[in-house]
Amino acid sequence: MGALGGWEIILIVIAVLVIFGPKRLPEMGSALGKAIRDFKNAGKEIQNDIAQTVNENGSDINSKKDA
Repeated sequence: MGALGGWEIILIVIAVLVIFGPKRLPEMGSALGKAIRDFKNAGKEIQNDIAQTVNENGSDINSKKDA
């Protein structure tokens, strides 16, 4: 039960072509690419927010020690 082999991928592509047709595939690919891009951007925003919070809290801790 490992990764998909060559034949399985070919069968999936053929099934998708039969179900959706060749005219809809570019639309679906574009939508999928946009969704993946948005997901990556959201992940980067979360990482930046976490890093900013850690930096702010670290400086707050250091200023409390000095006081």
